[in-house]
Amino acid sequence: MDESSEIAVTQLRKSVQKLGSSTEEHGDPTLMRFLIARSMDPDKAAKMFVQWQKWRAALVPSGFIPDSEVQDELEARKVYLQGLSKEGYPVMIVKSSNHLPSKDQLQFKKFVVHLLDKTIASSFKGSEIGNEKLIAVLDLKQIAYKNIDPRGLITGFQFLQSYYPERLAKCFLLDMPWFFVSVWRMVSHFLEKATLEKIVIVSNENEMREFIGEIGEAALPEEYGGQAELVALQDVVLTPVDR
Repeated sequence: MDESSEIAVTQLRKSVQKLGSSTEEHGDPTLMRFLIARSMDPDKAAKMFVQWQKWRAALVPSGFIPDSEVQDELEARKVYLQGLSKEGYPVMIVKSSNHLPSKDQLQFKKFVVHLLDKTIASSFKGSEIGNEKLIAVLDLKQIAYKNIDPRGLITGFQFLQSYYPERLAKCFLLDMPWFFVSVWRMVSHFLEKATLEKIVIVSNENEMREFIGEIGEAALPEEYGGQAELVALQDVVLTPVDR
């Protein structure tokens, strides 16, 4: 970390204290994510950090969301957690054809936290550093009108933007049907420029080859051009994190 970043982190810690909170339990890599998300402005980053702390305390008071709290969402078997990409990012695949808009919005929000937390944690090597990122693959193959859920998509991306800053390395959209284009255009209005720049719509064979090449065959299931098996999120058992 260069000198200007160190100064910014120190200022952020002081700003968080002024807002009545603490950064004591969090290392510099975590704080840098908030700074980057707010253009290295310590005061704005501190405000974002405190809002994140309050949000976590309210929605995830025990520190994690157990499978039992999101059972309905897990039973759909729509999210899969693969190995690590070539760059060491965990790869999460969402099969949109298995998704139906949730009737229980609170459970859905907890599910988003559950899948993001578990995906990020799958890349930990003993303990969390704080700057880990993930790759998301949104598979739109064989979706029907009943699967379309703009509200769910917006919730997912807004959580990433507001509460998981700089956690998204890249998001790939596969097999987008013509009737989904207008939906995606609407969802895009809710996304920040930095988020949009990380989204890749894969629409032809060349782009598919680039997608496979970037992630790597070892992490991708066979149906996506890789060599791995598809593993449902709930079937992945993580090693306990060192504290």
